[in-house]
Amino acid sequence: MKPSDTGLIITKHTGERVIFDPEKLKRALLQSGASQGQAAKISEEVNKRLHTGMTTRDIHQMAYRLLKKLSKRVAGRYRLKQAVMDMGPSGYPFEKLVGRLFEYKGYKSQIDVVVKGQCVTHEIDVIAQNTDEQIMVECKFHRDAGFKSDIKIPLYIHSRFLDVRSTWEKIPGLAGLRFKGMVATNTRFSEDAIEYARCAGLALLSWDYPQGDSLKEWIDGSGFHPVTSLSSLKKVYKQKLLEQGIILCRDLADNQEYLRHLGMDPAQITRVLNEAEAMIK
Repeated sequence: MKPSDTGLIITKHTGERVIFDPEKLKRALLQSGASQGQAAKISEEVNKRLHTGMTTRDIHQMAYRLLKKLSKRVAGRYRLKQAVMDMGPSGYPFEKLVGRLFEYKGYKSQIDVVVKGQCVTHEIDVIAQNTDEQIMVECKFHRDAGFKSDIKIPLYIHSRFLDVRSTWEKIPGLAGLRFKGMVATNTRFSEDAIEYARCAGLALLSWDYPQGDSLKEWIDGSGFHPVTSLSSLKKVYKQKLLEQGIILCRDLADNQEYLRHLGMDPAQITRVLNEAEAMIK
């Protein structure tokens, strides 16, 4: 009998205790690009090793180690959520990631912009503009996967947006554009935060919201995977790359000189570049 058949209880990152669902694990593996055979093999192996008291983090780490032996590219995509968490401790790399994702969608983006509102001056994380709209984006980066942004966040950001919009509406060069406020986070929003934002017309972007157009889907769809996804790159090197503003796997090919500057030998650089190239395909 499989452990899942016994109703084995695991603990989620939120602290909630749930019955382990092997099919959910298999779906996550398939969505990361694993083949049916790979997903089935890993799911079966994880099932054999399950025991009471395990957390979802334990399970994901186990699956990641097994998957890495089969495909580093797929393993990197499976580990995407943790890779985004590893972009900290500061939130600046996350702001740059959000800006790049908007550029992929056809917007021009600016990072860390100071804008004078009608009442006070605001520091805006990202301003994204295309031919139809201009969006004020506040980025909320968290290192705790279980953290939820509650209703205070959209309440605060919406009031800031209204102050900024009052100024934007008076700028001739912005005439004809729609103005929108947005909060982007790498974790999740509480239900009342989502309800308020929906009512107020404030856009939200989180790891898994909105369904079908979430942060995870933005990254997967663009191939803009962060350098923290790479298993062939040491943690210290990842941090130094982030500090230099090199945040995406697709940027590494144009920064080989900096990789050499970090002290990496040619063989190491080749392994990193090959994994990065596989990741963005």
